[in-house]
Amino acid sequence: MKKYLAAALMATLAVFGATAQTSANPAPSAAPIAPAGRALTADDVNAWLDGYMPAALARGEVAGAVVVVVKDGQILTERGFGVSDVATGAPVDPKRTAFRPGSVSKLFAWTAVMQLVEQGKLNLDADVNTYLDYRIPPRGGKPITLRNLMTHTPGFEEIFKGMEDPKLRNPSLGAFMRHRSPARVFDAGTTPAYSNYGASLAGYIVERVSHEPFDVYVQNHIFKPLDMQNSSFSLPMQKRILDLMSKGYPDATKPAKPFENIVATPAGNMAGTGDDMAHFMIAHLQDGKFGNTQILKPETAQQMHNSLTQLMPPLHGFELGFMVNDINGHKVIGHGGDTALFHSGLWLFMGENVGLFVSVNSSGVNHGFSRGQLFEAFADRYFPGVQNDGKVDAKTAAEHAKLVSGNYYGVRGFFTNFLSLAGLMGQVTVTTDPDGTVIFPVIPRASGEPIHYREIAPFVWRAVGGHERFGAVVKDGKVVRVSSDSLAGFMVFNRVAWWQDASWILPFSGAGALIVILTALGWPVIALVRRRHGAKFPLIGKRAKAYRLVRIGAVVALMAIGAVAALFASISADGGLQALTENDWPILVVSGLVLLGFGGGLLAAFYNLYAVLSEKSGWFAKLWGGLLALSFVALLWFAQLGGLLTFSTDF
Repeated sequence: MKKYLAAALMATLAVFGATAQTSANPAPSAAPIAPAGRALTADDVNAWLDGYMPAALARGEVAGAVVVVVKDGQILTERGFGVSDVATGAPVDPKRTAFRPGSVSKLFAWTAVMQLVEQGKLNLDADVNTYLDYRIPPRGGKPITLRNLMTHTPGFEEIFKGMEDPKLRNPSLGAFMRHRSPARVFDAGTTPAYSNYGASLAGYIVERVSHEPFDVYVQNHIFKPLDMQNSSFSLPMQKRILDLMSKGYPDATKPAKPFENIVATPAGNMAGTGDDMAHFMIAHLQDGKFGNTQILKPETAQQMHNSLTQLMPPLHGFELGFMVNDINGHKVIGHGGDTALFHSGLWLFMGENVGLFVSVNSSGVNHGFSRGQLFEAFADRYFPGVQNDGKVDAKTAAEHAKLVSGNYYGVRGFFTNFLSLAGLMGQVTVTTDPDGTVIFPVIPRASGEPIHYREIAPFVWRAVGGHERFGAVVKDGKVVRVSSDSLAGFMVFNRVAWWQDASWILPFSGAGALIVILTALGWPVIALVRRRHGAKFPLIGKRAKAYRLVRIGAVVALMAIGAVAALFASISADGGLQALTENDWPILVVSGLVLLGFGGGLLAAFYNLYAVLSEKSGWFAKLWGGLLALSFVALLWFAQLGGLLTFSTDF
């Protein structure tokens, strides 16, 4: 959760156009034969992991990791790498060292939902208000359903405040849900926008319908049946689990950070061992069965695993709670998870009855440890395949690359508060390389370099030398949405309207800020020069009043610019955003200064321009007056799009 939010300080249902189905070259008549993979045995995977993991951890400055592989209902291997405590050198024990799987926790919430569905206590397609003690209003005439929650299509904007509380002042899930209901910015079912609140809402519904606190429900109905003795969602976390916890690190060279208390418990508060996660993987691979225990009926488990929501075909979609990660022609479902310090991934190769889980205890440096790279390397070694891609002729590819190029905004973001500025400043720019490939910079290579994508079918591109696909939705001859395989199930990027496009707004507002700053700083300088030379102030009446007013506005605007910069600098610091959740006044002060400086400055600038044009003035005064008016327009538009005028302290 927090990793995504920290990085941010920096979406209608559509299908491919009919023309996209006809212009690709036909596939070869005979598909190439896939190479045989290595036999997945304990000896081979252990030898491979021994070569892969230590080097990957060292490269990323990651202190420790746990890796578990299950096959055919049994644990094939479970391994600890590195240390769980840098200070003591305690090694990672897959059976006894607890990790934070982050959003992999959501799979337990979804499993709980499906247990209640098969009991007839929940309906996936009923309005969630049926089960709540507060009301979520419809949007576009559509209510939210549990199916929407399980596929991340409820249409909520992102929230952060209250999700985590280091001081744990009010650990009540119900209180959090009732008081932090986010704005709905998309109609339900139309837009994949990953939602921690949505997952927590599902967990709260489990709590209300079962009449058990969420953590107690999971303990009684999932952990105990699966013999997951060292796992918990409790808040505060039980001491016996804390005693098993690996320390969490920004990277292996820095001190450990405190345990993260996630109030939105179903979204990511779980702690557990790799061995326990193996039991959970086995149960889902065995249609809900672990040993002699059935936590889901086979038909319910199959419903979870085979109810694809795919809003950007042919890119990957979302099953009921599971991300689709198909690779090399093999069906793979799973989930990724991040806290501020722990980073995890769980993948189930459904046709092969194989599961893979990894978790690391450090964010690391140099892009840290890449769970995606581990997954792809594992799949390529044991379950390889041939990419039988088509081709698009160079002329068509160039036309499509031109159509897809431009700026987009991520639908998982903030839209109604000051953090909207992160979305404006962080718009994603799709570009075309001279060699005809397209660059979608959201998912870089491990080196940090961008991935280049070559078109393999109309408006579908494949990473050069890789697995990832990038795709676009075309409507009325225009590209309106893009995403890639790793993201399309839960986050897409919509084309920005011209009036939202950062490619002109940022230079325009930047130039405006420069002119306003020069005006503010030049005022005292010019006054001192006049005084030194004994020159009198040359303006009188309306011109003098306008001169002073617009410069006062420029000074206040300069203060506002500084306040905005200081606010976001504090947010980017370690723990800065969390600290802001406890103090509303910085946001209110910044919003007030922005309103006075940019709004009041604009009024003063228009008055100044009127005075300059209505009286005898030199060409420079007229030019500067016009530029000042345009500058304040630019700053006010920037502030409006960036949410700096909302005065909202909920984010």
